[in-house]
Amino acid sequence: MATHENGSDTSQSEGTVTVAEAGSGTYTQQIDAGHHRIFADEPRPIGDDAGPTPYDLLLAALGACTSMTVRMYAARNGWPLERVRVTLRHSRIHAKDCAECETTTGLIDHIDRDIELVGDLDDEQRQRLLRIAERCPVHQTLTSEVNIATSLR
Repeated sequence: MATHENGSDTSQSEGTVTVAEAGSGTYTQQIDAGHHRIFADEPRPIGDDAGPTPYDLLLAALGACTSMTVRMYAARNGWPLERVRVTLRHSRIHAKDCAECETTTGLIDHIDRDIELVGDLDDEQRQRLLRIAERCPVHQTLTSEVNIATSLR
């Protein structure tokens, strides 16, 4: 088994992510995903701002998946998509202010996702790519029922 200098296992299987306290700050987390390593943290003054926040990482996952899904679809169809840019913002809104939400009381999480498509695309292609963005796997996960099983080691 291969290990990082801090003793963590580097031989993770695809789809497995390990998160552990990095020891460098109160909330700094080391994230190992396959052979990739990134850090997460809370902004100052709560944390040391050593990496994106957990919500930033969630938005990054959705944005990356959206861009990749749109890119794959355009490439498969031979469309002249030059560049995709996805900008995301997370907020919490009152459920009563959300017309399309099932929940009617309390706060709900809301994500604004703006997609910029650069290239000589016609209106029909742009609308199709916008609909395809809704089918990215991370979007599908976030908008479906998710079951998380937690166990203690």
